[in-house]
Amino acid sequence: MTVGTAVRQEISLYKQVPRRHFRYLQGPDARTLFHRQPEPFDDCADREILAMALGATLYVPATRADLTATIVRRADRGVCSMVIDLEDAVADHEVEFAKQQTVRTLDELAARRGPNPMLFVRVRDADTVPELLDRLGAGAQVLTGFVFPKFDSSSAPKYLAALTAAAARTERPLYGMPVLESAALVHRQTRDSELTQIAACLAEVRERILAVRIGATDMCATFGIRRDRDLTIYDVRVIADVIADIVNYLGRADDSGFVITGPVWEYFADHERMFRPLLRTAPFEESDAVPFRSYLVSRDLDGLLREITLDRANGMQGKTVIHPSHVAAVHALSVVTHEEYSDALDILQAEVGGVAASGYRNKMNEMRPHRNWARNTLTRARVFGVAKKGVSFVDLLSALVTV
Repeated sequence: MTVGTAVRQEISLYKQVPRRHFRYLQGPDARTLFHRQPEPFDDCADREILAMALGATLYVPATRADLTATIVRRADRGVCSMVIDLEDAVADHEVEFAKQQTVRTLDELAARRGPNPMLFVRVRDADTVPELLDRLGAGAQVLTGFVFPKFDSSSAPKYLAALTAAAARTERPLYGMPVLESAALVHRQTRDSELTQIAACLAEVRERILAVRIGATDMCATFGIRRDRDLTIYDVRVIADVIADIVNYLGRADDSGFVITGPVWEYFADHERMFRPLLRTAPFEESDAVPFRSYLVSRDLDGLLREITLDRANGMQGKTVIHPSHVAAVHALSVVTHEEYSDALDILQAEVGGVAASGYRNKMNEMRPHRNWARNTLTRARVFGVAKKGVSFVDLLSALVTV
């Protein structure tokens, strides 16, 4: 019996339980907050749904002693996508142990009845992809894909060939998520050539690429920069310029584009502040949640909330996170507001161009220019739901944090 045959036989015994964002908000909480509930999804959902559903993608070192229990715990608390990290989070002398634990954890999770998050492995090199599949039993069925670090024009062919070969060995979708963070991409004189070649490589395996991730920490390292927690990545102009070019080449709304996820926010503890907090007081006063604002500021989450907002304004969906406290912030701001939903429906109902006042009487909707935005908004609404009229991110975030 070949390894592939053994894997397929074990896979047939596994039945995936669909995931759903905010599934732990039940009864009155859900009815009070949502105009439209998030829809369940599994790994056989359309690629655009899965890409949007990534939300806050939580990284965890493969060497963590309680890796299986950690993933189960995070899944029960609302995490819908996780990356088991074999790269930067693992010391060189622990790589073999990390691989063994990754295989054991995936096999253990395949026996779990509850919904597992979308699970990816960040490999160190392309050769690790077939190596892990050779070792996996039923765990191959809970593996959603691989994350490819330091992805550039020189590493792309081997990574993508490994992904294509791996996908041929499984009976379910298997995706890749390249991380753009290399010096050749960051440097101005080589960036356009790099992005042109990367775009061409990704286009050849479009259906296998779930999302493109941005590695801002490695980009900053190219210049010896570490951004302060009082600033967003968009305040670091040399990195903001790279992000803008990545979106320009790879985030277009035509059939050539991909979902691009926001870079990591790396702070999560209190500190002495140099600048004023980035959260206005008014929304918290309206929701009778001023103490909650103080909590967010004390955990540096005001900066995260601002960066998430800027991510979406710059064409990105979801975010890499390295601390569980960041998940609720990303997901609360991913819920479609009632106003956005109303505008999107109005725009897509019009078969011709023209303009019309928003149903909220505060803006003009242009039917052709806003059509792609409306489609993306309704996809996000399917995955994260639609807030009831009058429900703000403060209401959503406070409910998620206190559950």
